[in-house]
Amino acid sequence: MKRTVIITALCSALFGATPARTHAMLDHAVPAVGSTVSTAPRELLLWFTQDLEPAFSRVEVRSANGTRIDSGKARVDGSNLNLVHVSLRGLSPGIYKVSWHVLSTDTHTTEGTFTFQVSK
Repeated sequence: MKRTVIITALCSALFGATPARTHAMLDHAVPAVGSTVSTAPRELLLWFTQDLEPAFSRVEVRSANGTRIDSGKARVDGSNLNLVHVSLRGLSPGIYKVSWHVLSTDTHTTEGTFTFQVSK
C-alpha cells in the first residue's frame, strides 16, 4: 500500500508538471504587470516562456471604460519569437487592462490578463 502511494506521488510529480512546461506563459512585461508608470508608454512589450506562432497570437489593451487603445497590430519580434510588441495610442492617466492569447510553436494556446496604471 505504501509503495503504491509513493509510486503514484512520483508519477504525479513527473507527469503532472510536464504540461506547464509546454505552454507559453507570460514571463514579464514592460510596463510591468500591476505597475504604475508616470509616463504613458507608446509601446507595450510582452515576453513569453516559449516561442510564439505570430499568425495565431494576439494582444489587446483597453482603458477602464473598455475603449481599445492598442493599434490592433501586435507583432511577434522577428529575431526573438517569445517577444511581442504592441503599439499604443496616446494614453491618459488611468488603469489599462491587457488581454493576451498566444499559440506557442509547440501548438499549445494560453491566455491571460493583467493591468497597469498611468499615474496623473
